[in-house]
Amino acid sequence: MFQKIAIAIAFSPRLQTLLAEAKRTQELFNAELLLIHVGTHTDKDDQFMKENLKQAGLNNGRVHVVWESGNPATEILASCRREKVDLLVAGALKKEDFITYYLGSVARKILRKADCSVLMITEPSAESDPFEKIVVHAENSPYAIDAIRAGVYIGKSQKAKQLHIVREIKLYGLAMSVSGELTEEELSETRRNMVNDEIRNVEKILENMDTEGLKINIKVMSGKSGFELAKFCSRVDADLLVVGSPHRKLGIFDRMFPHDLEYIFADLPCDLLILHPRKK
Repeated sequence: MFQKIAIAIAFSPRLQTLLAEAKRTQELFNAELLLIHVGTHTDKDDQFMKENLKQAGLNNGRVHVVWESGNPATEILASCRREKVDLLVAGALKKEDFITYYLGSVARKILRKADCSVLMITEPSAESDPFEKIVVHAENSPYAIDAIRAGVYIGKSQKAKQLHIVREIKLYGLAMSVSGELTEEELSETRRNMVNDEIRNVEKILENMDTEGLKINIKVMSGKSGFELAKFCSRVDADLLVVGSPHRKLGIFDRMFPHDLEYIFADLPCDLLILHPRKK
């Protein structure tokens, strides 16, 4: 699914934890691994890196280190473009405060500007912790089908206990448009038909994928999708949320009235995989 993945690392107490996450992600996708360090680069740094890579079991020919200096977000994104990275793995705080939201964090800048897919890890762990409960948001993105395909791939690879595929219907607009024309019973029937149509749409997509052994639940919801999606992930105790990348040009309106994805990112319910296939 991903041929080349990258992870941004720093010389901190969490280094071995991040390297463990990098190794697991590399093995999951059987990919080449690029480690990006933004900071000093001395002979002592080189030796320190080699020792840590050996300790993490990453001293093989498919692991490379890139040393950069400057603004972390800018250099990380530039390295990913230059090295043609398919997936960038990054850390993120589970909750971001008001000031961080409006000023922007490194993770948020990466989320908004990356030209490749991004895996945000909320709580890096040195222990192997497979994704057992996966939620896929198959809505409002050019990459919705890619998100479903990624969810199925990861679910099978990790032997997930449950894969939830979430679709959305706009009941508010329906109620406003037909409130004076349909009886309550007819309106309820229309809603049921809309739900069944969405379920059939997902089932049709899944027909072309290998889902053998996966327990799949198709969930149709209404309301503010980002808010409802975050609540759903918390309710099912999800380990991973997979979404398609939104349209890239978000203006001041989206900052004041957040895009659906912003609701999720402000209070991440679990690890987050954003599918944005790299431009060829």
